[in-house]
Amino acid sequence: MAASPSDPDASEAPGRLHDLAVVGAGSAGLAGAVTAAELGLSVALLDASEQTGGQFYRHPAPALGAVRPEALHHDWSAFSDLRRRLAAGSVAHLSGHHVWSVLREADGTWTVHAVTGADGADERPARVRARALLLATGAYERQLPFPGWTLPGVVGAGGAQAMLKSGLVLPGHRIVVAGSGPLLLAVASSLAAAGARVPAVVEAAGYLRYARAPRALAANPRKAAEALAHGAALLRHRVRVLPRSAVTEVHGTDRVEAVTVSRLDRDWRPLPGTGRRVACDALAVGHGLVPQIELATAVGCATRPLPDGTLGLALDDSQESTVPGLWAAGETGGVGGAELARAEGELAARAIAGRLRGRPASAARTAGLRRRRNRMRAFADVMSAAHAPGRGWPAWLSDETDVCRCEEVPAGRVREAVADLGARDARTVKLLTRAGMGWCQGRMCGTAVACLAARGSVAEPAAERRPFAVPVPLSVLAALEGTGAPERPEHPDGPGGPVAESL
Repeated sequence: MAASPSDPDASEAPGRLHDLAVVGAGSAGLAGAVTAAELGLSVALLDASEQTGGQFYRHPAPALGAVRPEALHHDWSAFSDLRRRLAAGSVAHLSGHHVWSVLREADGTWTVHAVTGADGADERPARVRARALLLATGAYERQLPFPGWTLPGVVGAGGAQAMLKSGLVLPGHRIVVAGSGPLLLAVASSLAAAGARVPAVVEAAGYLRYARAPRALAANPRKAAEALAHGAALLRHRVRVLPRSAVTEVHGTDRVEAVTVSRLDRDWRPLPGTGRRVACDALAVGHGLVPQIELATAVGCATRPLPDGTLGLALDDSQESTVPGLWAAGETGGVGGAELARAEGELAARAIAGRLRGRPASAARTAGLRRRRNRMRAFADVMSAAHAPGRGWPAWLSDETDVCRCEEVPAGRVREAVADLGARDARTVKLLTRAGMGWCQGRMCGTAVACLAARGSVAEPAAERRPFAVPVPLSVLAALEGTGAPERPEHPDGPGGPVAESL
């Protein structure tokens, strides 16, 4: 059953209580939702997009008339199966729901607050109530700034792939792909297959660190096969792979005209005299993914440090968080790919069904899922460590380089806050410079600001307990009066605190 975003029975009827609310309709959320429904639970699935699949299975809207959308994906059959099960089942699919808060009520149930009609035409609040909550909110790209990164034509690596998958368009004709992480190979091979000229894949970390974990590699042969397939595609399209290198400057006036590629030392510092200019009209760049955990940390879920310096949720063997009744799956616990996300989503759903129905799920199936999850999570940790940013990357930045794009805060002002004003963390830098106070709320600049505040140490900003996970129009907040709106949490900074920053 697919419920319309405006269906009051599904999202806004105050008396309706679902067994499970799932936030996110990517691989993990879909697997969790359909499994829970097949086990007899009433399920509401909320997602900001109009289509299921998340970022991994992003695909063109039907109006574009794509004949073979699966051509841009691998393992499309797994997504097709989940989509078929969703359509055949009883899940209330609430598309176009931008979830901005979750609240645990006094009786242990959950209220999910969302905004619908986010195109601006008819924005309004929506609520879903449930006995249990599964967060499958995915991740966003980590960006490390460098001179020229704000020029038109510079896009995220995942953003370039999203443009191709959902809009069937390319960010340019001659596209350099740069940054760090396995996503780069997939992006480059997709762009090349779609007709773009890709002069180079510029990988800052290299690939030799994978060899330090032969057991994890041997236990995950599908990952090796995927890498070989991407490598073969790059060879076929004559794309060079430049390991231990980075784009350290972008050149152009109105848009990208060329980039400087420099060799790096072990700490990611550019080696003098190694910079060379590569002509291009677009740059797709990303330095890994950051788990999107704001909804969970807002209600007090504990986090754990990941090998690449990011933070993921601390989860038990059944994917439950440290807050009872809240489970999480997929990239929220650490980036590991669609297959791992599906296993975690199903594992969480089975645990939730066992909890709510008072009888355990199939022991054999659960044990098998846990083995698969542990095997793939071990590989994910190897991958995370292999592509962790080196502490020397801030050497890419001149004092004039904008670190915070939203507030136009250059690196020099951040360095001044640290050296002259005593800032030692990202929050203090934000208060002194406004870095991170813009529309993205630090998603683009948070890593850079935290690293500069730590004087070069690889660091991510500490998980903050914010009342809003995404920007919320004041009109929507006003409409919540008397409808069970979440109370404004107390904050040590006094009135204003993070609420004022979020607004």
